[in-house]
Amino acid sequence: MLDQIRDLYQEVVFDHNRNPRNFRVMEDANRKIEGFNPLCGDKITLYVKVNDGVIEDVSFQGSGCAISTASASLMTEIVKGQTEDEAQHLFDIFHRITTGKNDEAVNLEEIGKLAVLAGVRAYPARVKCATLAWHSLQAALKNEADTVSTE
Repeated sequence: MLDQIRDLYQEVVFDHNRNPRNFRVMEDANRKIEGFNPLCGDKITLYVKVNDGVIEDVSFQGSGCAISTASASLMTEIVKGQTEDEAQHLFDIFHRITTGKNDEAVNLEEIGKLAVLAGVRAYPARVKCATLAWHSLQAALKNEADTVSTE
C-alpha cells in the first residue's frame, strides 16, 4: 500500500510539474499576490478572479521546485468554481495534512488529488514548498498586498 501511495505521489507531482495547469498570466484578475519561499527559492505570482464570493478563475506564474509547482497546479484546478469559504476550508485541511498538525481524521476524498501531497509532512523543509501557493491564495482572498513568505 505504501509503495502505491509513493508511486501515485511521484506520478502526480511529475505530471503537474512537467505540465502545470493554469500556468499563465491572467489579465482580468482582480486579486494578485506574490509568494516566496526563501528556503527553496520558490517564487510564485498568483492571479485570482473572484466575483460574488466565488473563485471564477485562478492561475499562476513563477519558478520553483517540483513540489511547489505541482501543488500550485493542483490547487488551481481544485479551487476554481469554489466559494472563498470553501477554498479556506480546503486550505485548512491541506495545511493540516501537510504539517501533521491536528491529527483529527481528514476525509481525503474531500481534497481529491491533493491527498498525495500529504507525504511531504515527513520532510519538514518540503512542507513550505507544498504550502506556498495555498498561503498565497489565502492572502489573495483577504486582499492582502504584501508578498507572502513561508518564513
